[in-house]
Amino acid sequence: MKVLVTGGAGFLGQRLARQLLKRGQLSDSQGRAQTIDELILLDVVPASNFGDTRVRVIAGDIADGALMRKVIDTGVGSIFHMAAILSGQAEADFDLGMRINIDAPRLLLEICRERGHKPKVVFTSSVAVYGGKLPDVVLDTTALNPQSSYGAQKAIGELLLNDYSRKGFVDGRVMRLPTISVRPGKPNKAASSFASGIIREPLNGVASVCPVSPDLRLWLLSPRCAINSLIAGHELSAESLGDRRTISLPGVSVTVGEMVSALEKVAGPEVVSHISFEPDPTIERIVRSWPGAWDVSRAQALGLSADKDFETMIRAYIEDDLRQVAS
Repeated sequence: MKVLVTGGAGFLGQRLARQLLKRGQLSDSQGRAQTIDELILLDVVPASNFGDTRVRVIAGDIADGALMRKVIDTGVGSIFHMAAILSGQAEADFDLGMRINIDAPRLLLEICRERGHKPKVVFTSSVAVYGGKLPDVVLDTTALNPQSSYGAQKAIGELLLNDYSRKGFVDGRVMRLPTISVRPGKPNKAASSFASGIIREPLNGVASVCPVSPDLRLWLLSPRCAINSLIAGHELSAESLGDRRTISLPGVSVTVGEMVSALEKVAGPEVVSHISFEPDPTIERIVRSWPGAWDVSRAQALGLSADKDFETMIRAYIEDDLRQVAS
């Protein structure tokens, strides 16, 4: 079986690729275990192939119909659609966000419909689909009310995948991700970039400016658990999902101030001294519109789980990324 990962050069895409190669198989839409013969990593820049002959790297535009029709054939049994223009950039560049976050997934789904082979499609969504005045814990029945272009684009993507699944064109599942922390590497253009920066930079001895208030509450998930959840969500049967193909993943609810306190417990006050607070009203407005927690009873019933607490998430970053950089 061929497996396609869009956004395959991104940090989550690369981690997912490693896990898939290690796992070696996935279930198809009939629930039958299939060996991963080819893993296609598609992104605007070349991904790593890890020195594995099963990996095919393609650099190109996911909104290019000619390219996507070459990539997706009837041998592609599973697709993890992770490519996206992130929240801050989607807000600043409306046309780019619409093209990559709406036109590209619609194109992908239409090609699957044309091929007629009903692949499994995992679509990553976001806390940003919610907004406005929210309850302390968002329920599955809470109306989507995004307060950013990125959130609106992700909400549209959710509805598209649900409808293409209802029509039998794909076997889709939406994995609604909490904010991912701690991301390795450099700050990106997500409005939530600080949720990693206020941990990652201080641990690397670098100053970090936090653009939001200490009382702002976030719903977070580590890269480790995010990858485990994406694969576990892929493996769920269509019957277990029924007519609700969207799953809000478990996470950890924590304020920014509590994040800083957890960092001090793990790494000490000298590390925390690298953090300063300089409010940015635009970022504060966007991120404060997101839920600080949501009901995960359905996800848990389906066997999905989150990190124990934020201290555990910091230690996972130190083990998975910081130590590797240091070595």
